[in-house]
Amino acid sequence: MTGLRNAALLLAMVTTGLMAGLFAGFAYAVMPGLSRVDDRAFVASMRAINAAILNGWFALCFGGALIGTLAAVLLHLPADRRGPLPWLLAALLLYGLVLVVTIAVNVPLNDRLAAADRLADPARLRVMFEGSWVRWNVVRAVLNTAALGCLGWALLVARPVTG
Repeated sequence: MTGLRNAALLLAMVTTGLMAGLFAGFAYAVMPGLSRVDDRAFVASMRAINAAILNGWFALCFGGALIGTLAAVLLHLPADRRGPLPWLLAALLLYGLVLVVTIAVNVPLNDRLAAADRLADPARLRVMFEGSWVRWNVVRAVLNTAALGCLGWALLVARPVTG
């Protein structure tokens, strides 16, 4: 059972870390870079990025963070294994908030941008999309990074103490 607990925690950490890195990378590199291009290039780039990101690797990381963290929580429920449980629950809550923001804000914005008429004014589309998407992506990056920190702390609490 220890191996399964460790595997779940490792899966949670790796996938949560990859998601935190993705959201943070958008926050400190991709979106600031795209802020420097004209409206037409911005809209075309975001449409292309939003289409390309829907792939198996993204799904594995996005879902793996939730599944791995939930599995780690469940596997640490027995009374003798509860030391890391508060940190695991915090990580699960924080990642749950990431999912809520993604589903409630970022995905609908992506969908609106994708569904907009190709002949629509790029400046209008950008105004509708960019500010809100960037703000809420920063929220996702912070929440996801905090979830990763909680998982790291849970790993430290869970490890056996050796003399």
